[in-house]
Amino acid sequence: MKGGKRYRIGAESGVSLSGLIVVLVVLGALALVAIKVTPAFLEYRAVKDSIAKAKAEAGSGTVREIQQAFDKNAGVNDVSAIQGRDLVITRDGGTTEISFAYEKQVPLTDSINLTFKFDGTTDPSGNNAAKADKADK
Repeated sequence: MKGGKRYRIGAESGVSLSGLIVVLVVLGALALVAIKVTPAFLEYRAVKDSIAKAKAEAGSGTVREIQQAFDKNAGVNDVSAIQGRDLVITRDGGTTEISFAYEKQVPLTDSINLTFKFDGTTDPSGNNAAKADKADK
């Protein structure tokens, strides 16, 4: 057999048991983080959807009407991180824009927490009055 690969009879190849255990531990840790973090991101998406619906329903109404519309939509989506009174509602030239900014802590273990800072706005330019408000404080 010139130039060919030589194989030893009885040689083993593959993953060892300890290598498999390490891979499973890493995958388990990543799955734990994904399971804990996903609800926070789903809630953030629900908040963004709720401010868009509140603007569509009561966009030219009073601040209180917009807050109530948000609370109604947020209640349907089981949002608990933010309420209508936490929104920053601005009017510029007759256009109503709604902004929000909040932090969410996700506990991974007893001593390890992940902190996420979420913000959003209905303003097409991306100017977030709520984020600017928090920076000023």
